[in-house]
Amino acid sequence: MTFDYTSLGFYTFDCLGRPVTDIPPGGGTYFIDELTLAVSGAAGSAAIVAAKHGLNVQAVGGVGDDDMGKWVLEKLQSFDVDTVNMELCAGVATSSSIVTTRPDGARPALHKKGATGAFFVTEDRLDRVLDTRIFHIGGVGLMDRMDGAPSFAMMRKAKERGCITTLDVFASTQDDMPLVEGLLPYTDYFLPSEEEAMALSGLNDYDDVAKFLLDKGVGCVVLTLGAEGALYRHSDGTRFHLPAFDIDVVCTCGCGDCFNAGFATGLHMGLDPEACVRLGQASSAQNAMGLGSQAGVTSLEATMAFIEKTPVRSMLVKV
Repeated sequence: MTFDYTSLGFYTFDCLGRPVTDIPPGGGTYFIDELTLAVSGAAGSAAIVAAKHGLNVQAVGGVGDDDMGKWVLEKLQSFDVDTVNMELCAGVATSSSIVTTRPDGARPALHKKGATGAFFVTEDRLDRVLDTRIFHIGGVGLMDRMDGAPSFAMMRKAKERGCITTLDVFASTQDDMPLVEGLLPYTDYFLPSEEEAMALSGLNDYDDVAKFLLDKGVGCVVLTLGAEGALYRHSDGTRFHLPAFDIDVVCTCGCGDCFNAGFATGLHMGLDPEACVRLGQASSAQNAMGLGSQAGVTSLEATMAFIEKTPVRSMLVKV
């Protein structure tokens, strides 16, 4: 296959500042310590981290005909990410966010959906899009034209062609479940945060959430739990919980997306499940130590060294 990793879905231009505790009233101005730009999103961050880890990566999504879109494409290309299937969507803006990072790393954002809701993969582009070992969809719930039947059909065809399939979402309520449910029978690894998975399932217990999703036909559920680590539940009965790395958090923007790329890197390398999860956690943790998605991720060698030298948190409660 031509590509090691294809990341389809949510690509966004982010402007991030920190620390932000309040928005100034009226026309006032507050001064902050850091400001940066980043390509982010459930597909964008994953594409760049996978490329930094040495995978041959294809980006599939949309940008607008504006300065933000030009910058997103140039940034992806600077990491040798293939952008042939990044559609230039006429009449819409590039999906963009203003991220106001709090002192504790939380990142409330103002977002314009833009081209993520406008791009569409036509039949004539399908062979190239699916010419990949690992096929990832990231951002279900934001892709107005691709969500539902088009993405269901694409994930099914990816499986038929022998791709390893991974999935992440942008979900907030059980109303989003129909957009996800049709993907799960064709998904090898579903990688939501615990908040997203609980919102989709309407359940609160992690094992109940995982069972609910496994019963929908997904091969494996990996719940990212923030400071509580990551939970792995496979349909073959493999199950474990790994603690998080013990780090000082700067910004959590893009952490789950970076986890997805680290996990995919492990799959590409043929690592065992625990090593795949640990590689995902290390990618996420490095990201959290800087401002802007992928800020702390530089190379596979650096990520592996991070795993070796960084302590993990104590697990006070076994999940």
